This record gives sequence, structure tokens and C-alpha cells, in this order.
Amino acid sequence: MKRWLSNAEVSLGNHSDRLNAINIFPVADGDTGTNLYLTLCAATEAAAEADTADIGELLGLAGRAAMESARGNSGTLFSVFLTSMAEPLAGAVRLSAPLLGAALQRAQLRSWSVLSDPVPGTMLSVLEAAAHAASDSEAAITGDDSNAGLALTLRAMMDAALAAVVDTENQLDALTEARVVDAGGVGFLLILDALRAAALGEELQEELLDGLHGYDVQAPHIHAHMPRMEGVEVMCTINLSPLDAATLRLQLDEMGDSVIMSAVSPVEDGYRWRVHVHTPDAGATIDLLRQLGEPMNLSITELSADGHETRELPVITPNPDFPVFPGAGETSKAHGL
Repeated sequence: MKRWLSNAEVSLGNHSDRLNAINIFPVADGDTGTNLYLTLCAATEAAAEADTADIGELLGLAGRAAMESARGNSGTLFSVFLTSMAEPLAGAVRLSAPLLGAALQRAQLRSWSVLSDPVPGTMLSVLEAAAHAASDSEAAITGDDSNAGLALTLRAMMDAALAAVVDTENQLDALTEARVVDAGGVGFLLILDALRAAALGEELQEELLDGLHGYDVQAPHIHAHMPRMEGVEVMCTINLSPLDAATLRLQLDEMGDSVIMSAVSPVEDGYRWRVHVHTPDAGATIDLLRQLGEPMNLSITELSADGHETRELPVITPNPDFPVFPGAGETSKAHGL
């Protein structure tokens, strides 16, 4: 599992610029590759420092660290993927086909649920296809926990995920018009391939992305020609009671879009939540958050293809229970790597 995250970090680092280039949904701000990469860095560092043989515990630690410093829609969803995947793996010291199927199913159900308005044709669709392929594999159904069964399941997972990435172009009008596949979907495909390679002791598939529309080094940065988006992306972590969390989600849905709320860990009288929203009014959003709690690791980022600068933050309050990894609560002007 440590090798998986490390390999995925390297793979996304190598592909981040191209992922940024085709990032046009939900906002053409050209940062999906960077967001996924920086979020993975936090997960990888936490996993590397963990001293446990329990793969569920390991991924839980990695996922929570990633969520504390998650970047953008894609980074937040990846963090949710890791933390929810960890749950069925708790107590396991070895990955098997049945466990993989259960973990991916839990992850895809949780990932769809954290979004107020989930949309097909994104990394959600890729995760769903991968989860169904893994849980429907013969090895998962029969309880075959052999290495051979795991290998067949991982390859079925990759075939389904690749087909889902190709299909994203047909599921979203913006992607169809631009003739590109979804950037988050491609990034997640690379993460899954790193899992396959690590589990089977194989190399990453260099030819995996050959032929994907928009994924050509000669292709332009598609996002640079898209209309400028007004508004900002607000992200933070905040401790909330169940009632306050439900209230916040409803009010954020009214104020903006791309709302993601995911529980990070239990706290007194509720949970620590990771919150993400695109909104035209940062001030009103911050006021709302402060009415319900104290936002921590707060970032406010311009939603524009040519801007992508982070404004001065009203508050940054690190969580003493988690180390601050690179990218957590920092300002950034980076487009890519």
C-alpha cells in the first residue's frame, strides 16, 4: 500500500501538466493535475511514516492526512476515496480480490454521497465502473483470496476504468464539445494503475493513455481557451454537530455549487468535516462558516483559467492532531509542476 501511494505520486507528478491542460469541468481552471498530485503527496508522506501492518489503518491515516490538505474537487474526492476504502480493510494485513471489491464499493458509494450534486462523466464514474468490475469478478464473488484471483480482479478493474474514462467524453456536453476526456477521470485511472502495479509487482502501463482525446503532448492547453469563471473556491476543515453539518450543506447549496462535505474524524459532539464549495461571494461563505464553528486550514482560490491565485486568508488554524503537510493552508500560484 505504501508502494501504491508512492508510485501514484510519481505518476501524477509526471502527468500533472497534461491533466491541467484538459481540465475544463466543473471549472476550466487548469489545476486538476496539480490538486491531485499535492493531495497525494500528503497521503504518501503520512503512509510512509505509519508503523502498522494493518492496511486499513494505513490507508485511514493516509486518507485523513490527505483530507486535511486536500486541493480542489479532485483532491477532496481522492481523500474521501482513501478514507472510505480503508474501512472494509480494517484489520487486514494483505489485499485480496474480495477485500478489494468490498473496499472499492464502499469508496464509490461514499464518494457519490459527499457531493450535493454528483455528476456522471467525472472521476465518480470511473470509480463506479472500477468498483463494479472488482466486486463482480469471479474471485470476489467466490471468496477466492489467492494472488491469481487478485491479479485477475485488478486487470478487470483496469479494463472497466479505462472504458469509463473514454466514455466521459460522451457524458458531459463540455467535454464532448472540446473533444477531451475528463481530467479527474484520467488522474484516477493513473492512481488505479499504480495500485495494480504495486500489488502485482509490475510496472506502470506507459501506453495506458495512448489515444485518449486531448491527451497528446502536442495538444494545446484546452482550459486556457475556455471562458473565464467568476467566483472563488473555498475550502476548510471545521468541527460541526450533525445538525450544524446538515444546515451548512443546505446553505452552501443555496450560495454556490460543487459542494463537497466529508467527515474526517469524530470529535466531541460531532465530526471534523472537510468542506469545499465554489461560490461568488467568499465573504458571505466565511461568515456562514463562522456562525457554525471555527474554520481551519482555510483557503480561498480564484476560479479562473488565467488567475489561479489564492487570496489572503482570513484565518489559518492548523489542527494540532494532524501534521501540516506541504500544501496545507498555503497560498499558491502554481499552474503545474
